[in-house]
Amino acid sequence: MTSHAPIGVAVVGYGLAGQTFHAPLIEATPGLTLTAVVSSRPEAVHADLPDVEVLPNLDAALARDDIGLIVVATPDALHAEQSIAALKARKSVVVDKPFAATLEQAEAVAAVAAEAPGVFSVFQNRRWDADFLTLRRLIAEGALGDVAVFESHFDRFRPAVTDRWKDQRDGGVWADLGPHLIDQAVQLFGPPLAVYADLQAQRQGATAIDYAHVLLRYDRLRVILNMSHLAAEASLRYVVHGTGGSFIKHGLDAQENQSKAGLRPGDPDWGLDPLPGVLTKQIGGQTLRTTPTPERGDYPAFYAAVRDAVRGEAPPPVPADQALTVMRILDAGLRSAAEGREVSL
Repeated sequence: MTSHAPIGVAVVGYGLAGQTFHAPLIEATPGLTLTAVVSSRPEAVHADLPDVEVLPNLDAALARDDIGLIVVATPDALHAEQSIAALKARKSVVVDKPFAATLEQAEAVAAVAAEAPGVFSVFQNRRWDADFLTLRRLIAEGALGDVAVFESHFDRFRPAVTDRWKDQRDGGVWADLGPHLIDQAVQLFGPPLAVYADLQAQRQGATAIDYAHVLLRYDRLRVILNMSHLAAEASLRYVVHGTGGSFIKHGLDAQENQSKAGLRPGDPDWGLDPLPGVLTKQIGGQTLRTTPTPERGDYPAFYAAVRDAVRGEAPPPVPADQALTVMRILDAGLRSAAEGREVSL
């Protein structure tokens, strides 16, 4: 049996991403040790992680020989610069999505990652949502036949514009939530032929995009991605129609809220889907509805795969080329909305 020394990890940033996603998942992954957090709020870190060292800046983490993996969980504008610095310091890197603020920056990161000795991966955690895993299984089993329409929603009701950086970021909700929906669509169907995007700032006083309605055009398949901050009824998640049936899903994956509530991977309810989707078929002129057994959400699978990649035992779970595909579609959406036309890929 081969033994491995634990991989020391530093999380850079302790906002929503670092606190809710990265730190708990790293702590739950055998073979990874959360060694340090880079943050200007040591009291917030120590309230959750009393035994974890708080470092003042990224350079302090890069100088440590006991840290082999850097997790970049800072605002988007810092992702490219910090990822490149860590890769050049011969560290492995996980970066939150989108992994750069622009396509040009993303291509620069990918170029450095291709030459660096460390592993590079992007945190596309919603590949491991319970409902997405269930839908992926249904498509693979042929339960929906040939999919004709895939509609994916990530709506919210946040009518007041805040001074948070996410409400001011370039790209707005398209840059924030778009990478999730794009990545899921590409995982199911591959890259589209073209993109048409309607992006708008709808809320009073909004300067960043808070509404996105985007069509990804394939040969016959149509993929519709919808994000809004003005949806008081925001439960619709998937509408999927195919030659074999339809799958309708309400409710968002539970893992984020479970983490916020203090649950941790390994708890009995972790990843359970509280509102399974409904599969509808037309057979012999009759409408038949069933509730397929839902998969369990599995965000810990991402960091288990990262650990194995750093050990040299497996490829990174979300490599740079896959993340670049998402960035190209994000960029095409911005150009489509600005020019009022479909943009070919």
